[in-house]
Amino acid sequence: MAAPVMDTCHVSCCANHTPNVVSWGRGGLIAFGTCNSVALYNPQEIRIVEVLNKHTGRVNAVQWVHKHDCSPETQLVSGGSDNNVVVWEKQDGKFTACAVCSGHSGPVCAVDAMSLSSSQLLVASASSDSSVKLWTCSSDTVECLQTVSFGSGFMMDVSLALLPGSRVPVLACGGDDSRVHLYVQLNGQFQRFLTLTGHEDWVRCVEWATKDGELWLASCSQDCLIRVWRLFAKTATEPDQQTDAVIKMKENVFQVSGDEFAVTLETVLAGHENWVYGIHWQPPCVKGDSVDQPLKLLSASMDKTMILWGPEEDSGMWVELVRVGEVGGNTLGFYGCQMSPDGFMILAHAFHGALHLWHCDSNQGVWRPSVVISGHFNAVQDLSWDPEGEFIITVGSDQTTRLFTPWTRNGCSEITWHEISRPQIHGYDMQCLTMVGRFQFVSGADEKVLRVFKAPRNFVENFANISCTSLEKLLGCNDIADLPEGASTPALGLSNKAVFQGMNPLNSLATGEFALCDLTSQSSQQDSEDFNSLSDQYKESYFQPLKLTEPPTEDDLLQNTLWPEVQKLYGHGFEMFCLASDSERTVVASACKASKPEHAAILLWSTTSWKQLQSLPSHSLTVTQMAFSPNGCLLLAVSRDRTWSLWRRGNPDSDTEASFSLYANTSKDTAVHARIIWSCDWSSDSKYFVTSSRDKKVIIWGHCGSGVRVGECEGESVTPCSSVLDVGDSATAVSICPYLCSDKSYLLAVGLENGTIVLYKWRPSEDLFSGADWSRCGETDACQSHTLTVKRLRWRPRPGRAGHGGNEEQAWVQLASAGADHVVKIFNIKISAL
Repeated sequence: MAAPVMDTCHVSCCANHTPNVVSWGRGGLIAFGTCNSVALYNPQEIRIVEVLNKHTGRVNAVQWVHKHDCSPETQLVSGGSDNNVVVWEKQDGKFTACAVCSGHSGPVCAVDAMSLSSSQLLVASASSDSSVKLWTCSSDTVECLQTVSFGSGFMMDVSLALLPGSRVPVLACGGDDSRVHLYVQLNGQFQRFLTLTGHEDWVRCVEWATKDGELWLASCSQDCLIRVWRLFAKTATEPDQQTDAVIKMKENVFQVSGDEFAVTLETVLAGHENWVYGIHWQPPCVKGDSVDQPLKLLSASMDKTMILWGPEEDSGMWVELVRVGEVGGNTLGFYGCQMSPDGFMILAHAFHGALHLWHCDSNQGVWRPSVVISGHFNAVQDLSWDPEGEFIITVGSDQTTRLFTPWTRNGCSEITWHEISRPQIHGYDMQCLTMVGRFQFVSGADEKVLRVFKAPRNFVENFANISCTSLEKLLGCNDIADLPEGASTPALGLSNKAVFQGMNPLNSLATGEFALCDLTSQSSQQDSEDFNSLSDQYKESYFQPLKLTEPPTEDDLLQNTLWPEVQKLYGHGFEMFCLASDSERTVVASACKASKPEHAAILLWSTTSWKQLQSLPSHSLTVTQMAFSPNGCLLLAVSRDRTWSLWRRGNPDSDTEASFSLYANTSKDTAVHARIIWSCDWSSDSKYFVTSSRDKKVIIWGHCGSGVRVGECEGESVTPCSSVLDVGDSATAVSICPYLCSDKSYLLAVGLENGTIVLYKWRPSEDLFSGADWSRCGETDACQSHTLTVKRLRWRPRPGRAGHGGNEEQAWVQLASAGADHVVKIFNIKISAL
């Protein structure tokens, strides 16, 4: 059987919140750590081109191994919370782990590397075990050259270079003692030759640059200052001073093998108002036959700004050349910064992992924000496609709900996926969501309340622009004038309040009459005045309508893409866990965490009145997932108590709200699964449903042999219709493709606890013991797989690839996956090849 075509269409992720986790290579690729992986991002194509999986803990530091001739790098070094340093090398166009340096007893927080020869690499790594280790790595061996201990202190960053006019390595370490330590290699061992003082708080970053035979060292600190040092050989001819009045800085002199070197403080840069976490020299470039190092230094601070520094041509005094940053929002500042090889793009990564990219408009010399990828910075718990399959909405433990859609740039045929809205920024970890119509969803978090959100007009207009769809087609019969313009969250509030067009956003938030989800009585005039005065104090936190033709920046996502909250649903006694809605979008089912039967009941809600319709008690522990049958007649629930239950809807044609009654279920005595059932799903014809469990089993159920839809065969019990499939690991997610394969078999995707996604085909068979009804037809490789548990799998509800057109699209289906590794992935699968 031919293997299926399984291609990674989209990877959504963000940088880990550590300072040294992003590095921009000479080849144009940006490498950054995301959870336990290293992602390679192409800023020109605006997509992740490769994901490197080897670490078993969070990746804390990433660094390209730069070449002296400024050619594209072929090696990359990363350090993680698994206490290891991994060296990656490009082989046959792909990066693979060629060496693992193990020896630290604590997480690695900083790495640097340099080539000693064509086959040997010198690697320096700093760890929270209060040591810096030096390693030599060749094609087949890894050796720990030396361990430098700092007692009870910690080194925050390390940087390697070669002493001027020699091949002797020099190491700079910046740490929590507010000092920069310089080590030089003599007789194979690194010895401390100099300690640079001046900083008054932890040194966060150090970096070398080589210019005109001299070394320049930049260091930044939590004292909000940047210090630039110059290291040169004393034997070299020093430039004459312009006047005798110039004060000469003190020289720190040391000798190495008879050669004398000096270090002087070149300048102290003050301009940031908060801790400076990152600095980065503009990369050198080739001019003629020589390599030129521009004297430009980029810095990033927790004050949410980046500054580009450089000396004036006339005076040589270092000044601020460019300042960029973000205004408003509820985030902390920048953790690090990088610059493109040509110096026309600068990048910062923020505390919560978001990448911020600016490019220089060469015509006007103005720096402008650029489109960049984004993603969750904690586990992604759930996702859902919109009914038309044009976008996905995800929720995560980072307390956000995010919406991603495909986008085609002007003059580019390549389709890339981007976050265009952040409908909900919450105060609790998000757990679940379900779509209720195209532009409405219900979400649940680690709270007892369900919240209903509806898209504002500003989102619908921007979605139409970005997806190149007519506004009338999107809105259908809905009157656009009835939709609010946008939403905003009041200070100290959790509910997104609606803002209407033509109204002052501050007043619309200040008075209850414009809040769609205000469940309390209208405020008095005095209350309104009080709120209005608060609004005037915090104007930066309120909504401003956007007109987008491209995906928004992180700043806009945080403030101007919220959806109004239209309803709160009360009824559960504990934190929400799962949600489901029927195919007609008339009923929503919800369940919460439970350790007793009275709390494990499923609640049903009407989507027209948002009133509770019914309580369905059956399980004794948490219901882990629910799914309505495609024909809307049945509700399936699986539970932590190792059983499933099936509820049948009453007469759907009656005028009264339909009621559900227990149709079938398994008990502890009849259960096939021996461990918690994690996931379930229905076949598109409603004839079968599938369950997957921690016991590594996947089972398909139905009216065995009858060929009718579940629930339509009176007197016939629901029993296993497949042999028991052992997938080899805990099966945490399962989903049945809504379209049959060419041989009329069902296509299933199974997500495992180890992060792998496996594709299986299943055909009904009378033999339930041989296993011949199952056939494995593909799985994600090491780069495609998640590094942690697969939390949810969802097939696109329509055939084809979102954003594409043409008859050939009928041969494709798309699968979206959410993982505990903070990543959302979308796969293209050629179903005709199965």
